[in-house]
Amino acid sequence: MRDGVELATDIYRPAGYPGKLSTILIRTKYGRPPYRLPEPSKPVAMMFAAQGYAVVVQELRGLFDSGGHFALLEHDAMDGYDTLSWIASQPWSTGRVGTYGCSALGTTQVILAQLRHPAHRCAIIEGAGGSMTGDRTRLGDQRLCSLRWGGAVELGMWVPHFHQNHAKDRSRPQPKTDEEYKRAFATLPVIDILNSMGSPPTEWEDWVSRDPDDPWFDRLGLLREDAKIDVPALFVHSWYDVGAGDALHQQRVFSYRGVSPAAREHQHIILSPAVHCGTATLTAPTVVGERELGDARLDCWQIYLNWYDCWLKEKPDRIAEMPRVQYYVMGRNEWRAASEWPPAGVELQRWFLRSGGNANTRLGDGTLDVEPPSGDEPADTFVYDPENPVPFLGVKGGNSVGTTIGPQDYQEVELRKDVLCFTSELLEKGVEVTGFVRAILFVSSSAPDTDFVARLLDVHPDGRAIDVVDGILRVRYREGFNRTVMMKPREVYQIDIDLDATSNWFPPGHRIRLEISSSAFPRFDRNLNTGGNNWDETEWVVAHNTVHHCAEAASYVLLPIAAK
Repeated sequence: MRDGVELATDIYRPAGYPGKLSTILIRTKYGRPPYRLPEPSKPVAMMFAAQGYAVVVQELRGLFDSGGHFALLEHDAMDGYDTLSWIASQPWSTGRVGTYGCSALGTTQVILAQLRHPAHRCAIIEGAGGSMTGDRTRLGDQRLCSLRWGGAVELGMWVPHFHQNHAKDRSRPQPKTDEEYKRAFATLPVIDILNSMGSPPTEWEDWVSRDPDDPWFDRLGLLREDAKIDVPALFVHSWYDVGAGDALHQQRVFSYRGVSPAAREHQHIILSPAVHCGTATLTAPTVVGERELGDARLDCWQIYLNWYDCWLKEKPDRIAEMPRVQYYVMGRNEWRAASEWPPAGVELQRWFLRSGGNANTRLGDGTLDVEPPSGDEPADTFVYDPENPVPFLGVKGGNSVGTTIGPQDYQEVELRKDVLCFTSELLEKGVEVTGFVRAILFVSSSAPDTDFVARLLDVHPDGRAIDVVDGILRVRYREGFNRTVMMKPREVYQIDIDLDATSNWFPPGHRIRLEISSSAFPRFDRNLNTGGNNWDETEWVVAHNTVHHCAEAASYVLLPIAAK
């Protein structure tokens, strides 16, 4: 690197090939050895090399055999740039480099793309939701990296990751058991969670103790709305991963901010029904979590080779028929192609929350209706106690390393009094929801600050309530993430919750349900309702939270309804 630090790097090339090769670069924080193994572990390096590419697999700075000190994302831009320069200067290199990888390996690509290295000809960016800063002054951008959503900390995913992969001292602690992670998630204050586990030193304290608008995050190189991009990218994400909406926003920024025709016109995306980094390994029948989803297999490796052949071997015919958007409609269980997102023909429709004031539990009187309230309706109130938060079923610690495990049945959760349920009538014709989902709520609380969680579910005829998509907002950030504004007791406020993106067919005989609560633990940290920092507190306040839905404060979920 430019500062003299050496990064451990493996190079794969076709045996006996005398000519120059284009290169596929994989920069990883999980080590090089897995790529040396044959299928089914990490066959990608050998597979790409067998197709006539050089493949460079590199360990990030400060990890495994690489020199320097590890700091999450901080060196990814410059180290990636210097590696591209090194590859382009090698006698075996054509000077054309594509990048590849999922999760953290995707985030490094998003960061690198903004530097516009002349050798960086294309990218395949998978599972990198949360690589954006967003516009912190607008409610519409509710993510900061993938550690924050709506101002809340994503505990369930990030505690295991920091423990196992982010040590400053190069140690690689063994995964904890599910029970050990469960105890850690419950630890207060939040800033001490890693210490309570005996984890090595990490940057956890910095990441959780700073407000979303802290300039400290600017040094990380996350994608900005004003970025300039000159690399065609194929984004790959999935409905049951974290941040499918973020991948769509990344594709949009890469296209709108492209400085060349190739960058503007060739930002493509694939959206599957998989969990994290699972698109290429979907099987038939496709079962994700507790959902049966037909046969969602896609020939990803051929698609990826076609992509690289186009940009690295100058064979544009390989992607001539590739749609800009390929997405899987869950429920209909079919792949679709579109030229834009949301697809043409999608219309936003308000489905209003209605009740007689007793929407608590799925046995209550909450309904979801396209007709707005015409007069006064009693509001719905629930008690949120941080000592007994509403469980989130779709994330797991242990050997899952904090990744999502897919859709679950929330029937039992919906018997809790602190979960409001608003359910449609039986659908006669079926409804397809394809696009970004938002919940616009009018709320009040006895606390100066609290959280509201909204979850969209598909209720089956047998009563199963399968989650489709969800989101959270820490109410202090309702006016933007560059300011904190506390609530006054009992005063009514309008909030906007981002539920991410989806494509889901609710068949005839099913119902659409919207849950409202104030926690989804341990996916998100608990709001302690004090109005304090939250991350350094050990005491909490019980909050009485209310959702209003009268004519003057009509709460609704905004559903993108696809044309029949």
